[in-house]
Amino acid sequence: MKAVRIVTGTAVPLDRSDVDTDQIIPSDWLKQVSRTGFEKGLFSEWRDDRDFVLNQEQYAGANILIGGLNFGTGSSREHAVWAIQQYGFDAVISPRFADIFRNNCTKNGLVPVTVPADFNVALMRAVEADPTLEITIDVERLTVEAPAAGLETSFPLDESTQERFLEGLDDIGLTLRHESDIDDYEASRRPWMPAAN
Repeated sequence: MKAVRIVTGTAVPLDRSDVDTDQIIPSDWLKQVSRTGFEKGLFSEWRDDRDFVLNQEQYAGANILIGGLNFGTGSSREHAVWAIQQYGFDAVISPRFADIFRNNCTKNGLVPVTVPADFNVALMRAVEADPTLEITIDVERLTVEAPAAGLETSFPLDESTQERFLEGLDDIGLTLRHESDIDDYEASRRPWMPAAN
């Protein structure tokens, strides 16, 4: 996982509440054996509508997704996070995330930014009015701001999750921080115990 300190860019305003993981990446896309190519399935059923926000040219190249309340509800598929990332998004902003989706975000390097509902609405309206509006998410300071629109707020992130982002550590990276302790343990294990080959 790559380290994330600051995410700066433009946003896509997905003004829908209760977006579930089946809407993010329909189950037809879960048959793949590789972990790539999921961006094609991102909101694929909605993208058939040419007026859908991801089909609007003014939002092309955006790297921040602004969702409505209860983003990521439903099943615990990591594919939803992979699809969002592979499409080009580095962060998702919402007043509330489903716990499992949020957890999948933090383990895969997608920054889940939980903001007050009124801030979320104001930011969404500001982006709709000006698709070029620059937004900055600072993982170190735990702030999100759009200076040109006069918007700024803080967001919560527990210390260990913040460290994951700042240091670029997934579960394996966290484990490897203890590599010398693991090696010491393995060297001192009794010979009759099972060994990793």
